[in-house]
Amino acid sequence: MLGLFCFFLLGAAAPSVDLRTSFSRPARIPFPDESPYSPQKAALGKMLFFDARLSGTQNFSCATCHNPSFGWETPAERAIGAQGHELDRHTPTIENLAESEHFFWDGRVATLEQQALGPITHPQEMNSSMKQVLGRLNALSGYRRYFEIAFPQEGLTGDNVLAALATYQRTLRSGWSPFDDWIEGDEDAISPSAKRGFAIFTGVAQCSSCHMGWAFTDHEFHRVGILNGDIGRGFLDADMEYRFKTPGLRNIALRPPYMHDGSLTSLRNVVDHYRRGGSSSQSAPSDLHALETLTDGDAYDLVEFLETLTAYEPHVSAPALPVD
Repeated sequence: MLGLFCFFLLGAAAPSVDLRTSFSRPARIPFPDESPYSPQKAALGKMLFFDARLSGTQNFSCATCHNPSFGWETPAERAIGAQGHELDRHTPTIENLAESEHFFWDGRVATLEQQALGPITHPQEMNSSMKQVLGRLNALSGYRRYFEIAFPQEGLTGDNVLAALATYQRTLRSGWSPFDDWIEGDEDAISPSAKRGFAIFTGVAQCSSCHMGWAFTDHEFHRVGILNGDIGRGFLDADMEYRFKTPGLRNIALRPPYMHDGSLTSLRNVVDHYRRGGSSSQSAPSDLHALETLTDGDAYDLVEFLETLTAYEPHVSAPALPVD
C-alpha cells in the first residue's frame, strides 16, 4: 500500500534491532560537488531566507511560508502570496531535503537551487525577479561584503544567491527527538502505545515502503486518494496523474493541516482518511485500500508514534540582516 500512511492490525511482532536502526540518522549531510558546504555560505543563505527584500513588495520572505515554528510549513490550507492571492497547494516542508532529487509537490525541478528560484520569481508568490533582488542586495555594503567572503572568486551574482539559499536549506535537518533516543536504545524514551504504533507503521501494511529511512520518505510520487482536480505530477507526465511527492514525517505533528491541498486538519483525520481507503474515481484511481478492521486503538497508537518524531528543540532563531 502506498501513500502518506499505511497500517496493519494488532498482533505484529516487536520490531527487530535491524528494523529500528534502519531509521537511524545519518552522520553527514550530502552536498553536491559543484556546490560544497561552507559555514559562510550557509550563514549567508540563512540571511537571505529570512530577508523580505527578496520579494517584490518587500513584505514576504522565504520564511513567511516556510515557517520554522510550524515544521517549515504554513499553518493553513494555503499560504497567501503576492497581492493577497491564495496559492494552489499547501506549503510543503523544506526539512530534510538534501537527499532528494525532486522538489515541490509535483517534483518539477531537480535541485534546491532551482527550487529556491521558483517562489522568488513566481508572480503569485514573492513576485520578484533576480534583477530586482540583485539591485537591492548590491545597494547594501553588508551583503556585498558577505558575498565576497562566501564566494571570493565571484561575489554577488544571481547564481550565488541561489547557491547560498540552497546551501542553507540543505542544513535544515530536523532535531533530535524521543524516537531517536529509542532507536539508540533508551526503551523508556517513548510510550508502549508509540512502540505499538511503530510496529503498525512498519508491519505487514508496509508503510515504510514509502516512508522509509531516517527522514521517513522515499522522495517519490504516489496517489493518495485526494480528489480536488489537481493532477499533481500529471502536469509533467501523463502517466503520473494524481501522484504527489511523499512528504517526510519528521516533525509531522507541527505541520497541520495535511496533504497537498491542506484538506485534513489533524493526524487523526489523516489516519481516518486511510482507514476509508481515501477517495477514488475511474479517472482518478487511488493506491489506497480500505482498512476496515483497523481499530480506534490502532489509530491512536499510530498517532502516538508519529508524535515521537517531533524534535526536542525545534526552534530556529532569525538572523541579523544587513541594513546598509
